Amino acid sequence: MKKVKTKAPNPKRKVQIAIVGGIAIVAAVIAVNYNLDQANLKGQRFGDNLSLIQSDLNNETSSFDAKLTMYEKGHIPKDQMLNLTDSHIAKMQNILTRYDTLNPPEPFVASLQLFRLSTQTQIESDKMLKEWVQTGDNSTRAKSDQLLQESFQYEMNALQSYNNAKTGSSQ
Repeated sequence: MKKVKTKAPNPKRKVQIAIVGGIAIVAAVIAVNYNLDQANLKGQRFGDNLSLIQSDLNNETSSFDAKLTMYEKGHIPKDQMLNLTDSHIAKMQNILTRYDTLNPPEPFVASLQLFRLSTQTQIESDKMLKEWVQTGDNSTRAKSDQLLQESFQYEMNALQSYNNAKTGSSQ
Protein backbone atom coordinates (compact mmCIF):
# COMPACT_ATOMS: atom_id res chain seq x y z
CA MET A 1 0.00 0.00 0.00
CA LYS A 2 1.12 3.43 -0.88
CA LYS A 3 1.28 5.98 1.78
CA VAL A 4 -0.71 9.08 0.85
CA LYS A 5 0.97 12.28 1.73
CA THR A 6 -1.31 14.74 3.44
CA LYS A 7 -0.55 18.32 3.03
CA ALA A 8 0.10 20.21 6.18
CA PRO A 9 -2.33 23.08 6.61
CA ASN A 10 -0.88 26.32 5.44
CA PRO A 11 -1.01 28.81 8.34
CA LYS A 12 -1.02 31.71 5.85
CA ARG A 13 -4.11 30.26 4.20
CA LYS A 14 -5.94 30.15 7.54
CA VAL A 15 -5.10 33.80 8.14
CA GLN A 16 -6.30 34.72 4.66
CA ILE A 17 -9.60 32.89 5.22
CA ALA A 18 -10.00 34.62 8.59
CA ILE A 19 -9.34 38.02 6.99
CA VAL A 20 -11.84 37.39 4.19
CA GLY A 21 -14.39 36.19 6.73
CA GLY A 22 -13.82 39.27 8.85
CA ILE A 23 -14.20 41.54 5.85
CA ALA A 24 -17.45 39.76 4.92
CA ILE A 25 -18.81 40.25 8.46
CA VAL A 26 -17.85 43.93 8.50
CA ALA A 27 -19.42 44.41 5.05
CA ALA A 28 -22.62 42.70 6.24
CA VAL A 29 -22.78 44.92 9.34
CA ILE A 30 -22.24 48.03 7.21
CA ALA A 31 -24.96 46.91 4.76
CA VAL A 32 -27.44 46.25 7.58
CA ASN A 33 -26.68 49.62 9.21
CA TYR A 34 -27.00 51.38 5.86
CA ASN A 35 -30.39 49.76 5.24
CA LEU A 36 -31.57 50.70 8.73
CA ASP A 37 -30.39 54.28 8.19
CA GLN A 38 -32.21 54.40 4.85
CA ALA A 39 -35.38 53.08 6.46
CA ASN A 40 -35.08 55.69 9.21
CA LEU A 41 -34.54 58.44 6.64
CA LYS A 42 -37.53 57.23 4.61
CA GLY A 43 -39.63 57.20 7.77
CA GLN A 44 -38.41 60.67 8.73
CA ARG A 45 -39.20 62.07 5.26
CA PHE A 46 -42.64 60.48 5.35
CA GLY A 47 -43.33 61.89 8.82
CA ASP A 48 -42.14 65.36 7.81
CA ASN A 49 -44.24 65.38 4.63
CA LEU A 50 -47.31 64.07 6.44
CA SER A 51 -46.85 66.71 9.12
CA LEU A 52 -46.70 69.42 6.46
CA ILE A 53 -49.92 68.18 4.87
CA GLN A 54 -51.65 68.07 8.25
CA SER A 55 -50.42 71.56 9.06
CA ASP A 56 -51.72 72.93 5.74
CA LEU A 57 -55.02 71.14 6.35
CA ASN A 58 -55.30 72.65 9.82
CA ASN A 59 -54.50 76.14 8.53
CA GLU A 60 -57.06 75.89 5.71
CA THR A 61 -59.72 74.53 8.05
CA SER A 62 -59.09 77.23 10.66
CA SER A 63 -59.25 79.95 8.02
CA PHE A 64 -62.51 78.58 6.63
CA ASP A 65 -64.02 78.20 10.11
CA ALA A 66 -63.26 81.87 10.81
CA LYS A 67 -65.04 82.86 7.58
CA LEU A 68 -67.99 80.64 8.44
CA THR A 69 -68.28 82.35 11.83
CA MET A 70 -68.25 85.72 10.08
CA TYR A 71 -70.99 84.50 7.74
CA GLU A 72 -73.10 83.26 10.65
CA LYS A 73 -72.75 86.67 12.33
CA GLY A 74 -73.89 88.40 9.13
CA HIS A 75 -70.51 89.92 8.26
CA ILE A 76 -70.17 88.03 4.96
CA PRO A 77 -72.99 87.91 2.40
CA LYS A 78 -74.33 84.60 1.12
CA ASP A 79 -72.88 84.89 -2.42
CA GLN A 80 -69.41 85.68 -1.06
CA MET A 81 -69.65 82.76 1.39
CA LEU A 82 -70.58 80.42 -1.46
CA ASN A 83 -67.50 81.60 -3.38
CA LEU A 84 -65.33 81.17 -0.29
CA THR A 85 -66.75 77.68 0.20
CA ASP A 86 -65.98 76.73 -3.42
CA SER A 87 -62.43 78.01 -3.02
CA HIS A 88 -62.06 76.16 0.29
CA ILE A 89 -63.30 72.86 -1.19
CA ALA A 90 -60.84 73.24 -4.10
CA LYS A 91 -57.98 73.80 -1.64
CA MET A 92 -59.09 70.79 0.37
CA GLN A 93 -59.15 68.65 -2.79
CA ASN A 94 -55.56 69.76 -3.51
CA ILE A 95 -54.53 68.81 0.00
CA LEU A 96 -56.25 65.44 -0.42
CA THR A 97 -54.22 64.64 -3.55
CA ARG A 98 -50.98 65.31 -1.66
CA TYR A 99 -51.54 62.16 0.41
CA ASP A 100 -51.17 60.16 -2.81
CA THR A 101 -47.63 61.48 -3.29
CA LEU A 102 -46.45 60.02 0.00
CA ASN A 103 -44.56 56.75 0.11
CA PRO A 104 -45.08 55.50 3.66
CA PRO A 105 -43.01 52.80 5.31
CA GLU A 106 -45.15 49.67 5.66
CA PRO A 107 -46.10 50.21 9.35
CA PHE A 108 -47.59 53.63 8.46
CA VAL A 109 -49.82 52.61 5.55
CA ALA A 110 -52.94 52.23 7.72
CA SER A 111 -52.46 55.60 9.39
CA LEU A 112 -52.01 57.31 6.02
CA GLN A 113 -55.24 55.72 4.76
CA LEU A 114 -57.07 56.98 7.84
CA PHE A 115 -55.68 60.53 7.47
CA ARG A 116 -56.80 60.50 3.84
CA LEU A 117 -60.26 59.18 4.80
CA SER A 118 -60.52 61.91 7.42
CA THR A 119 -59.82 64.58 4.82
CA GLN A 120 -62.24 63.02 2.31
CA THR A 121 -64.96 62.99 4.95
CA GLN A 122 -64.20 66.59 5.87
CA ILE A 123 -64.62 67.58 2.21
CA GLU A 124 -68.00 65.83 2.15
CA SER A 125 -68.90 67.78 5.30
CA ASP A 126 -67.88 71.02 3.61
CA LYS A 127 -70.06 70.19 0.59
CA MET A 128 -73.04 69.69 2.90
CA LEU A 129 -72.17 72.98 4.58
CA LYS A 130 -72.21 74.71 1.19
CA GLU A 131 -75.63 73.22 0.54
CA TRP A 132 -76.78 74.60 3.90
CA VAL A 133 -75.50 78.06 2.92
CA GLN A 134 -77.36 77.78 -0.42
CA THR A 135 -80.65 76.47 0.91
CA GLY A 136 -80.79 77.25 4.62
CA ASP A 137 -81.94 73.63 5.15
CA ASN A 138 -80.89 72.72 8.67
CA SER A 139 -80.88 68.99 7.83
CA THR A 140 -77.87 69.59 5.54
CA ARG A 141 -76.16 71.47 8.38
CA ALA A 142 -76.83 68.52 10.68
CA LYS A 143 -75.42 66.12 8.06
CA SER A 144 -72.36 68.37 7.72
CA ASP A 145 -71.85 68.28 11.48
CA GLN A 146 -72.23 64.48 11.51
CA LEU A 147 -69.64 64.10 8.73
CA LEU A 148 -67.31 66.48 10.53
CA GLN A 149 -67.56 64.31 13.65
CA GLU A 150 -66.75 61.22 11.56
CA SER A 151 -63.78 63.06 10.06
CA PHE A 152 -62.55 63.91 13.54
CA GLN A 153 -62.89 60.27 14.63
CA TYR A 154 -60.93 59.09 11.57
CA GLU A 155 -58.23 61.59 12.40
CA MET A 156 -58.03 60.43 16.02
CA ASN A 157 -57.75 56.82 14.79
CA ALA A 158 -55.09 57.90 12.28
CA LEU A 159 -53.06 59.59 15.02
CA GLN A 160 -53.28 56.52 17.23
CA SER A 161 -52.31 54.25 14.33
CA TYR A 162 -49.41 56.56 13.48
CA ASN A 163 -48.17 56.62 17.07
CA ASN A 164 -48.50 52.83 17.34
CA ALA A 165 -46.48 52.39 14.15
CA LYS A 166 -43.90 54.87 15.40
CA THR A 167 -43.40 52.97 18.65
CA GLY A 168 -43.62 49.58 16.96
CA SER A 169 -46.83 48.56 18.73
CA SER A 170 -49.49 46.53 17.03
CA GLN A 171 -52.80 48.21 16.32
